[in-house]
Amino acid sequence: MTGIELSLAAGGAGAIKRWLLTALMLFATGLPPGVSAQLPESVARALVQAGIPEASAALYVHEIGAERPLLTAGAERPLNPASTIKLLTTYAGLDLLGPAYSWATEAYAAGTLKDGVLAGDLVIRGRGDPKLTIENFWLLLRALRGRGLREIRGDLVLDRSYFTTEEYDPSRFDDQPTRPYNTGPDALLVNFKAVRLQFIPDADTRTVAIVAEPVLPQVQIVNNLTFDANGPCGDWVTRLKLDAQGNAATARLVFSGSFAASCGERERNYSVLGHAHYVLALFRELWRELGGTLTGGVRDGAAGADARLLATVQSPTLSEVVRDINKYSNNVMARQLFLTLGAVGAGAPASADKSGRVIRQWLTGKGLSFPELTLENGSGLSRVERISARSLGQLLLAAFKSPLMPELMASLPVTAVDGTMKKRLSGADVAGQAHIKTGSLSGVRAIAGYVLDAQGRRVVLVLFINHANAGNAQPVQDALLKWVYNR
Repeated sequence: MTGIELSLAAGGAGAIKRWLLTALMLFATGLPPGVSAQLPESVARALVQAGIPEASAALYVHEIGAERPLLTAGAERPLNPASTIKLLTTYAGLDLLGPAYSWATEAYAAGTLKDGVLAGDLVIRGRGDPKLTIENFWLLLRALRGRGLREIRGDLVLDRSYFTTEEYDPSRFDDQPTRPYNTGPDALLVNFKAVRLQFIPDADTRTVAIVAEPVLPQVQIVNNLTFDANGPCGDWVTRLKLDAQGNAATARLVFSGSFAASCGERERNYSVLGHAHYVLALFRELWRELGGTLTGGVRDGAAGADARLLATVQSPTLSEVVRDINKYSNNVMARQLFLTLGAVGAGAPASADKSGRVIRQWLTGKGLSFPELTLENGSGLSRVERISARSLGQLLLAAFKSPLMPELMASLPVTAVDGTMKKRLSGADVAGQAHIKTGSLSGVRAIAGYVLDAQGRRVVLVLFINHANAGNAQPVQDALLKWVYNR
């Protein structure tokens, strides 16, 4: 569907008068040829300037409580929503699992434990924790030491059976295998399988130091960077010129190019090693620091019936996890939650198909029918996921009536305040007045969320753009947000 839907019945003659005045104003402005005057003038002009045809955009604007949407254009077309699909995953998670839901990671002794020595294996069972950071993993190991365990005379056994284990190619999506957003899901995902590198320029020595955290012997950093004393910082990441080498067991990151002093200290995360080898490498380092020893290697397996539970670490609650997912558009955490829905709702091991079925059943129970919906991983890091602007708008309307609305809305970036909207619309009237989830892929830009307009009315807004020039679409998004606020 294209064009505009105005709720005239509710406003009577006054609404009709306002519509006529708007139409006259649009006619007087003389929009460029081929641009529909049914769009707000500022939005239509921004589309033209961005080189994006109206047919490549879909929008849906609906005031909370109104019978009909205020504005629609192409709202029925199934389009790639990029990361705005996280709204579906996180709302489903909050509703099906509850905001207080948390993930447990457990450690078992598979063997005899006496005088601090385990004559057998240590089994770590993962349940899909999306935020098992290095700090929380350290707490689990510290709890083991607190129970007296000192020496493990066996293997580190990883129970990853809560999720289906499949071959995953981190370079498949965009040929960027070291980018953390390309890390595959795993029932025992530790520290996002990442190494954080700090780049520290020193003007006195005219060098750039690279400091890694954690320090893993299996990850070699080769620093061939040159110090740039006078150049602008600009796109400092591209100038690093990374050559990533290695396999599941070892990695070699070679940095060349230049780093400008004007950048100051910067940091960047890199995903390295396979899941099992990363866990082993991190375990060895933390365990050694805690005074423990491990004799064996790593393998997948499960705790037998005779295994003894030694320690458990809990994740943050789902309401906290959802904030990380939506505020910072964390793809890996979204995929972990998506699979958890399948494991809890349809039984382990989780799979994407199970999760998709669980979400569709949940939508049906809510009285929501999205026949065009296509789900792959629930994060938006996908070329095949599809939903219409109307369907996502209807989801947001339903969520607003839910008792979970505060948790969902609080998880969204606030314009000009935080998350992925922190640097957007500063100084504009709509700054601080909208909770907006963003989405970005090559050829895709999207926003969706809630706007509190100048009259104190809450409005649902969805805008999808699927076009080769989508990278130019930020002014279009900003124009729509401003129009909704000031209308």
